[in-house]
Amino acid sequence: MEAVQDRFGETHSLGYSTILFKAVPGETHGGLLMIEHKNLMKGGPPRHFHLHQEEWFYVMEGGEVLFEVGGSRRTLRSGESILGPRGIPHAFSGLGEKPAHMLIAFTPAGKMEEFFRYVAVPNGPKMDPEVFARYEMQYVGPPLVA
Repeated sequence: MEAVQDRFGETHSLGYSTILFKAVPGETHGGLLMIEHKNLMKGGPPRHFHLHQEEWFYVMEGGEVLFEVGGSRRTLRSGESILGPRGIPHAFSGLGEKPAHMLIAFTPAGKMEEFFRYVAVPNGPKMDPEVFARYEMQYVGPPLVA
């Protein structure tokens, strides 16, 4: 498989990055969803937490990424990772002018593939409390401002 494609040969945009599916729940008996964020620029998802998933982030290369997990902020660079435990609010945002490239894993997968298929489309829906609740997450507040 080419590095620029996901499991289905698709790409999905969140506006601040492109999402590629790498491992999906149908292949892992619901145990894992792995996505790749390419060209992560300034911006990111609203602060939120997952009711049932751990979310692990790994910055592969490129620019720095600011993370907030449980109210604590940390800037990650290439080769560094951080965990967003279930029930703990978290958010991230690309920093600077150089885009970042990162992997994100959700375990168990829950409804996360469906969430990304719903929001990562051209002119996608606003990520508001109702959308987060539909996919077993809780909206906590606005995205990080770097």
